[in-house]
Amino acid sequence: MKDRNKGIILLLISAFGFSVMAAFVKLSGDLPTVQKTWFRNIISVLISFGFVMYYKERLFGKRENQKYLLIRSAMGMLGMVLFFYSIDELVLSDADMLNKLSPFLTIIFSAIFLKERVKLFQMVAIVIAFIGTLFIIKPQFSVDIVPYLGGILGAVFAAGAYTVLRILGNKEKFYTVVFYFSFFTTVALLPFVIIFWEPMTMQQLIYLLLAGVFATMGQFGITVAYKFAPAKEISIFFYSTVVFSTLISIVVINQVPDMMSITGYIIIFGALLYMFIKNNQLDKKYQQKQS
Repeated sequence: MKDRNKGIILLLISAFGFSVMAAFVKLSGDLPTVQKTWFRNIISVLISFGFVMYYKERLFGKRENQKYLLIRSAMGMLGMVLFFYSIDELVLSDADMLNKLSPFLTIIFSAIFLKERVKLFQMVAIVIAFIGTLFIIKPQFSVDIVPYLGGILGAVFAAGAYTVLRILGNKEKFYTVVFYFSFFTTVALLPFVIIFWEPMTMQQLIYLLLAGVFATMGQFGITVAYKFAPAKEISIFFYSTVVFSTLISIVVINQVPDMMSITGYIIIFGALLYMFIKNNQLDKKYQQKQS
C-alpha cells in the first residue's frame, strides 16, 4: 500500500477516535475542563508507556529532538484544553466545526514553515470540504464570543502541533511522541486539577476513561499519519470526523440528520473523492517519469 493511502486510513481512524472522545467528554457533564483533559491524558500515558516499554524505546526521545517534542506537547496541550472548553461551553456542533479548522490551518502552516507547496486543486478541495461542514453542523453563533475565540485558538494550537509532527517525521517513534505529549500534559495540568477538583460519579469517571481510550486511538492515528504523507495531501480526510460525530449522534442521541446535513455529506465526500483521485493521478505520473 502506498504511504499516502496509509496516511489517509490512519487519519480516518484518528477522526473516528476523536469523534467518540468528544461525545464522551460532552456526556461526562459539568466538570472542570482541566479535570476532563487530565483524565483523557492519563489513559494515553498508560497505553503509550506500554508501547514504549514493549518496543524498548526511549520514553522521552532523543536529546536533539527535545525542542520539537516540547513545542509539539505544549501546543497540543493548549489546543486540547481549549477544545474541551469549547465542547463544555458551546453547542457540540459549533465546537466541532471550530476544531475542524485545524487541518486547514495545518496546510497553511506547513506551507509557511515547511515550504510544502500547495497545489490549486488541493486548496479547492479543502475549501469545498469546509463548506460541507457548514451544511452539516449549521453553527448557531448565539452566545458570548469568548468560547468561540477559545475554540478558534484551540484549532490554531492543534494545527501548530500537527505541523511540528511533520518536522519530527521519523526522528522519533510514534509511541514515544504520544507518551511525551501525554506525560507532559498530565504533569502540567495536575496542579490545576487539584485546585479545581470536583467529585465525580462512577458514570462520569467511566465516560472520561473511555474518552481517554478513544483519544489515544485518535492520537496514535494522527501521529503516524503525518509520518506517511505531507499535511497538504491528507489533512482534508480529517474532516470525516464531522460525519462520524453525526453518526454517533444518531446512534447515541437518536437524532436523524436533515437534508442540510445530507447535502454536507455529499459535498465532503465529493471533495474527498476528488482529492483522492487527483493525488493518485499525480502519483502515477511521477512513477511513469521515474520509470
